[in-house]
Amino acid sequence: MDWFQAVVLAILQGLTEFLPISSSAHLVIPSLVLEWPDQGLAFDVAVHVGTLSAVLIYYRRDLWQMAQAWLRSLTGGGHSEDSRLVWYLAVGSIPAGLLGVTMGDFIEHHARSLPVIATTTLVFGLLLGVADRYAIRTPGDARVGLWAAVFIGCAQAIALVPGVSRSGVTITAGLLLNLSRQDAARFSFLLSIPVIAGAGALKGVELAQGGHTVDWSLLVGAAVLSGLTAFACIAVFLRLLDRVGMMPFVWYRIVLAALLYLIWIA
Repeated sequence: MDWFQAVVLAILQGLTEFLPISSSAHLVIPSLVLEWPDQGLAFDVAVHVGTLSAVLIYYRRDLWQMAQAWLRSLTGGGHSEDSRLVWYLAVGSIPAGLLGVTMGDFIEHHARSLPVIATTTLVFGLLLGVADRYAIRTPGDARVGLWAAVFIGCAQAIALVPGVSRSGVTITAGLLLNLSRQDAARFSFLLSIPVIAGAGALKGVELAQGGHTVDWSLLVGAAVLSGLTAFACIAVFLRLLDRVGMMPFVWYRIVLAALLYLIWIA
């Protein structure tokens, strides 16, 4: 991999990790259209570190308050909304962890194809549009609770299938539960932390055991670039979310799915 490829893929990863448009659908296009080689395990670890750093920095104050509240609850200080949220994030992370351990290899080898990615991009994009329209018609003041965390966590597990979009399907689940767009997006982004950290750790262990040769300057550059892109993406997305809604992303996914089908047919 040269620097141009690394820059393009790092930016794509940073942009698509948190937008509801599927990172896998975008990362497959350069390899197919431009015939780029697989970016490799070390690069995957680097961009995971970058996107994880972005969400940790963006929500640093929230995470600090949640950590303090959770520790107080463990020492008899009573539960609060912040301390409960820590438990909800833990519960919501279980389905993806279980499915990743039991079915991860199967999904990687049998679902990472153009027709699958195109179909999931389209179907779950349309579902996002339906959920967003429903949320607009019946806005509510729902909050994340235990069963909501379980439901959103199960939705997150589905995103192991390429093309679904982790942020897209978890926001969809939140909207179907009548969470506001902002609350659905916030919980989705916070829920990404244990999942991205876990995936990065597993890839890191595999990388260490495999004895791969790495270009550290390229990897550090990719991590920084994906992190900066992801941070900017989160900030802009949340700022514009209530104004533009989800439909621009739905239409984008429809067009992207059509493009992927055309590449597959050709």
